[in-house]
This record gives sequence, structure tokens and C-alpha cells, in this order.
Amino acid sequence: MNDSSANKQSYKAMYKCELARSAGVSLTTMRRWCRENHAQLLPFGYHPSDKLLSPGAVQYLCEKYIIEVDTKKET
Repeated sequence: MNDSSANKQSYKAMYKCELARSAGVSLTTMRRWCRENHAQLLPFGYHPSDKLLSPGAVQYLCEKYIIEVDTKKET
């Protein structure tokens, strides 16, 4: 049996424009997705005027909209 924790992706905080670019959508679409999921993003400290999304908010949006992001840390 596979260890599910080994397959879990670690997310980092991202700007809305970065996540939009990773998703292949416009910033307007990303803002709409955030607005449509406002209640689900609140526990992650989301506020509509924030440009930076918390790691939890990024994870939620990536899982909901099947967005693949590069989680490698830059050195």
C-alpha cells in the first residue's frame, strides 16, 4: 500500500497573477474564481483585496480547478 503523505504536494503562497499564469487563465478569471469560492477561502485568511494567496488558499484552488504549480523552492 502506498503512503499517501509521500504523494502530497506542498504548496507555497503565491500571487494571484502567478496562480493565474500557472492555470492558463487571465487575472480576471482568477479573481472570479476567488470571488465564487470566497466562503471556502476565508478559513485560509483570504481577503478579496489581497494580492498574495496563502498556501492553504493556493492548495484549495489548485485542487478545485486542477491547476499544476511548480512547488520546488528557488535557491
